[in-house]
Amino acid sequence: MIDSMKQLKTKVVENGRDEARSAEFENLFKEHWARVYRHLVRLVGDPSEAEDLALETFLRLYNNRQKQDHGFNMGGWLYRVATNLGLHSIRSWKRRERYELDAGRYALEEANEASPVEILTQEEDRQRVRLALARMNERQSRLLILRHSGLSYKEIANALNLAPASIGSLLVRAERDFEKQYRTLAQEE
Repeated sequence: MIDSMKQLKTKVVENGRDEARSAEFENLFKEHWARVYRHLVRLVGDPSEAEDLALETFLRLYNNRQKQDHGFNMGGWLYRVATNLGLHSIRSWKRRERYELDAGRYALEEANEASPVEILTQEEDRQRVRLALARMNERQSRLLILRHSGLSYKEIANALNLAPASIGSLLVRAERDFEKQYRTLAQEE
């Protein structure tokens, strides 16, 4: 609760509100925080999400001055706002979960299932590529890895402390050396 109050105070101070209102709000916060937080934990099932939602509830209270009048049912208002925020969070989570499941199902349906022979062949190719890179000059192998990771010539030059104009010719040499090493490894097997 103390950390939550500090977080909320930070937001309140950033808004530049007056101190009397802050003191009154702090008392309301201390009085109602535990109930609102427990309610949200039961509703959403995640303590960190519940804390975020409880902070949002109290921030809405703070931003709405007329709700702090003494004749107002503060507990009911806080309970309703917290419930609405919790339900919105649950709906968002369920929508996101449904989209992710649909995307995963689609990816599985579209994926070509490889046979054990294809999987073995792919793994052998990967091993051969790793060995070929290990046999090469370190700078050349790093050049190839960076380039095939999607980096631009300028990014590669910055990463390896090289002149950007020299990257093209260095890559051509590295590719030739890689091809030579790869073919040698394939013939050895």
